[in-house]
Amino acid sequence: MRIGFIGLGIMGEAMCYNIIRKHDSDVYIYDVKTEPVQRLAEKGGIACDSAVDAAKHSDVIITMLPRSEDSLSVYKEILPAVNATKICIDMSTIDPSVSLKISVMIQAHGGHFLDAPVVKSKAAAVLGNIGIYVGGEKEIYFQVKPILQYMGSNVLYMGSSGKGIGMKICQTTLLAQIQNGVNEALAMAVKQGIDVDRFTAALSFGGGQNAYFDERQMAIRNKDYATTFSVRNMSKDIDICRRLAKTEGVQAESLEGIREVYDRALEAGYGDKDYSSVIDMVFEKNHVKYKPKL
Repeated sequence: MRIGFIGLGIMGEAMCYNIIRKHDSDVYIYDVKTEPVQRLAEKGGIACDSAVDAAKHSDVIITMLPRSEDSLSVYKEILPAVNATKICIDMSTIDPSVSLKISVMIQAHGGHFLDAPVVKSKAAAVLGNIGIYVGGEKEIYFQVKPILQYMGSNVLYMGSSGKGIGMKICQTTLLAQIQNGVNEALAMAVKQGIDVDRFTAALSFGGGQNAYFDERQMAIRNKDYATTFSVRNMSKDIDICRRLAKTEGVQAESLEGIREVYDRALEAGYGDKDYSSVIDMVFEKNHVKYKPKL
């Protein structure tokens, strides 16, 4: 089974490398940036000149793109290559309404479509340990599950089209609220003279312990914001959360405060920094002075 992978960003490049490394057939690769294509071509991927070129050569077409408009644009572009032999898997985090639109478009051309967004960050993608939520035809899911398992150790079928991306948005909503809770609690602790190390140890004793802080505590402690998932991408995901909440009639009031934090981070030029860096905005707003330990 030949695989095409379109979109080689922070997550996509690592995910695609795991496919190249583990798959026993051709993997065709494309991105608008030439650098990741060249890197993966050196590791065994087959470079393509366009998304259509990658799609034409592939039985399974995987996309990992930044925004809803990017996914929609790529699927419109590759539509002439879609037929009953093609399985398309969009692993991007996009608006559920756009994902469903793409699904209808692909099925109208006889193809099959799964929405399969991912959770966790670059470190997990490198290790092939991301989580993947899948929506779409169940029989198609089982057909491509071994390919998804090249990239993720936890692959969960959520139901019909749109259920995978819907679950990802629910997960992101919760993550954003946990992150903001950690940032505000740490601001209170530091203002009382409790250092980050003691805060971290104390948090692990109780119900406030959480996966977000377990993963990002050293980055926050040392103000080392090497990007695993950018402020800009998290900001985009939060906007999707807000729109979905409005569509479903859910009052997600806490997201409004989080939106304000991310707006200030973007205005301050933090767009390409790791999303954990927004703690600086919370500290600044609350006049918290913190210097990392050497």
